[in-house]
Amino acid sequence: MNDCTDIANASSKLVELLGNCVEFGEQAREDASYDGLKVSFLPDAVIRVKEAEQVGDVLRIANEHAIPVTTRGAGSSLTGGATPIAGGWVLDLSRLNHLDIDESNQLARCGPGVVVADLQSLAAESGLFYPPDPSSKKFCTIGGNIACNAGGLRCVKYGVTRDYVLSLAGYLASGEYVEWGRATRKFATGYNVRDLWIGSEGTLGVVTEATLRLVDLPLSTRTFLGVFENDEVALSSPGKLRKLGLRPSILEYLDRWTIDCLQKYVGTDVFPGITPHPMLLIELDGSESQVDEQTKELEGWLKTTALAHRSAHSLEEAEKLWEVRRQGSSSMKKLASTKLNEDVVVPLGKQVELVGAVERLRAVYGIKIGVFGHCGDGNLHVNLMYDEENSEETSRAVSALKELMSKVIELGGAISGEHGVGLAKTPFVREQFNNAEWRAMLAIKEALDPNKILNPGKIFDVFHPWEQKKKSVTLSWEIENKEPKPQEV
Repeated sequence: MNDCTDIANASSKLVELLGNCVEFGEQAREDASYDGLKVSFLPDAVIRVKEAEQVGDVLRIANEHAIPVTTRGAGSSLTGGATPIAGGWVLDLSRLNHLDIDESNQLARCGPGVVVADLQSLAAESGLFYPPDPSSKKFCTIGGNIACNAGGLRCVKYGVTRDYVLSLAGYLASGEYVEWGRATRKFATGYNVRDLWIGSEGTLGVVTEATLRLVDLPLSTRTFLGVFENDEVALSSPGKLRKLGLRPSILEYLDRWTIDCLQKYVGTDVFPGITPHPMLLIELDGSESQVDEQTKELEGWLKTTALAHRSAHSLEEAEKLWEVRRQGSSSMKKLASTKLNEDVVVPLGKQVELVGAVERLRAVYGIKIGVFGHCGDGNLHVNLMYDEENSEETSRAVSALKELMSKVIELGGAISGEHGVGLAKTPFVREQFNNAEWRAMLAIKEALDPNKILNPGKIFDVFHPWEQKKKSVTLSWEIENKEPKPQEV
């Protein structure tokens, strides 16, 4: 995008303004060259800003010299959203982690570097609750959640990140300061650019502060695990429970194949004597009286619908039930060297058809594929396992993936429900939109980032991750998340 002299001149200006916030060392650049996708492209510099105003300085200089800027938080994106594919500068926002809870207005004001779990913990001290609950909450940041409109386990009842963002402050590609929305519950003044930034993956601007809506903290929870005869019964649960007046805070599905994989690895059956069948993990929350009342209804439904079920009467028992959900993914890591983790979403009534299509793909292509996830909102995670060193197996996995994405779109769904497009889903994103929709998105990009410096290569340009050799690294959160152990389920 630019020559070495231009980058050197721009870098000199940066150092003059930001001093030791700018790093050119090999290790710093290497560490910022990849994210959870583990595909590496080396940036020219890493900039770890300490103040929000410094973001404006970085962008102003980058825009003047047409230098690519890739914004980064924890680097936990699974799609390559934080990968600096065009080189240039990595703008690390992790130090912008100021956090203030406004109890009287039920708000949180925070920087993009705030870790989601830390926000939830501080809010809980005031009896408040930030519901978006991605499985990476112990390390992922608010900025990254906003960038891809993250969801998580509680979406079925509480919604996604977008539903809790009242206002965003930050900088345009030009380095100009803007604030979209206000710290009010209603805002009907002008275009809703706030929601345009949410889910734009850092391609339209850089967030330096978010004002988030909080709700009352649920005082009681109850967890259940049920096993069902077939997918039709399990995946009809959202509608069945709704008709019973039940609104679970969590409704997670694991297909028969995933359960079989898990049980073989840990060496014990989840429900002794019952061969692998689809399962649901269900959680209720609310006041103690609400949960007690809903528990009666839910247990009545489970007794007449499930082959068997268990419920937790303590946090320790609930943790044991949760292990089934967590270990489904971990167990699959033992099956192959590489995983294509697709967070597709379809209408609730199409989930059975999607799972049936996956069953056919397993048979046709001979690929190990597990399905689990948030069946309460139709966001199922389809995991295709293959050996990247085996070119023939890789080719079969890619063919299965292409068919999967086409089927999702045919069913009226979307190729990503919460991870975003990044690099990994670029081969399929064009199929999602008609020509008019595509041109409109390109026009928005052109209007807000005419020099195309913000997170280039994402969403619009095609990239094939399966053609890249992934880095053999273990990320910090992968170390923390333990492997499943025998007899632990």
